[in-house]
Amino acid sequence: MKTPKGMKFKQFAVWTAALVLGAVLGSLGLARLDGFLNFVASAYTRLFQFIAVPTIALAVATTLASLGAKRSTGRLFLHTIVYTLLTTLAAALVGLGLYLLIAPGNLPADVIAQNAAATDKYVPETFYDHVLNVIPNNMVHPFLAGNVLSILLVAAAAGFGMAAMKDSPEKSALLKGVFGLQELLFTMIRGLVWTLPLGIVAFAAQLAAQVRAGLDIGSLGKYLAVVLSGNLLQFFVVLPLFLLARRIDPLRVFRAMSPAVMMALFTKSSAATLPVTVNSAETRLGARPEVARFVCPICCTINMNGCAAFILVTSLFVLQNGGVALTLPTMLLWVLIACISAIGNAGVPMGCYFLTLSLMAGQGMPIGILGVILPVYAVIDMIETAENVWSDSCVCAMVDKDLAA
Repeated sequence: MKTPKGMKFKQFAVWTAALVLGAVLGSLGLARLDGFLNFVASAYTRLFQFIAVPTIALAVATTLASLGAKRSTGRLFLHTIVYTLLTTLAAALVGLGLYLLIAPGNLPADVIAQNAAATDKYVPETFYDHVLNVIPNNMVHPFLAGNVLSILLVAAAAGFGMAAMKDSPEKSALLKGVFGLQELLFTMIRGLVWTLPLGIVAFAAQLAAQVRAGLDIGSLGKYLAVVLSGNLLQFFVVLPLFLLARRIDPLRVFRAMSPAVMMALFTKSSAATLPVTVNSAETRLGARPEVARFVCPICCTINMNGCAAFILVTSLFVLQNGGVALTLPTMLLWVLIACISAIGNAGVPMGCYFLTLSLMAGQGMPIGILGVILPVYAVIDMIETAENVWSDSCVCAMVDKDLAA
């Protein structure tokens, strides 16, 4: 029987092989092969859109409903939420600052046209129009129109509503149904991810064909520089500053939590790393069990620093390529959207990727650009997950010190 570590290595090997194979096939210049691989890539993009929207809506609703059940813990819960919101907001703002500093350019027009979504052309709106379009006037329209921001608003309202309901058989039945539907969608996503090597071959072939045709990857390289440098800056500078502000030694916390951070890097799963995170917090960091066993599971669900930065930077990059003027109010609105979306991010493989794709599809943007990003997303995902677990560790250390005072 294979160990989880062996399975993760096998997945990494298969995905790497798919990436190399796609690059080779895309560089051959065979018209029929290119056409078939473009068809496969388009099919995967449509499947991503199909499964992502309901998954995200249920993830937001169930996350908020679950947190509502834990309000009785009072001070412990409050400190955890405050630090989570502050670190997530900081990650998004770091991403925004680097995006403005590095300023990725647009992809060539023909590439954007080739990867355009089958949606209406984007019509410029005022800031107030944009906000009003997010507020739904009935329960069904956001889902029929594919307005992901409205869907997130409805899901958040439903989550808060379930959290506020008094305990009763009706509430239990409702929660069981919602969680059951969420598990069904997670099962479907696991099936889609299982077939993903075929999609990686197709997307890598697309990218190779575009490079062969003269695609300037400079703008894509700058985009990757923003994402990766943002994660590293948050990891090595911003989060340690949070610890120093609470007079906690960052090196001591990192040494204690390094097993969890390293496992997160290679498994790309905060949930799979959770047992190691809790154990390291208790036995190596010295956090009290009641703090570690409460803070770490909550942070594993909502404290997604890396996801917030990825959603923001990727959304800005796609919006820019879709012809949207990135004014200051627009960028600040997307900082808020990225933070809220990251908190409700589904705990599934490639959750941030699915979520960002759905947000951009709801805006009528050329979501095929995300197919250009997909071949390198595995590396981004590794770094993001390690950052998420490191942030969980920092929040745990800060909450433990606060409650000891």
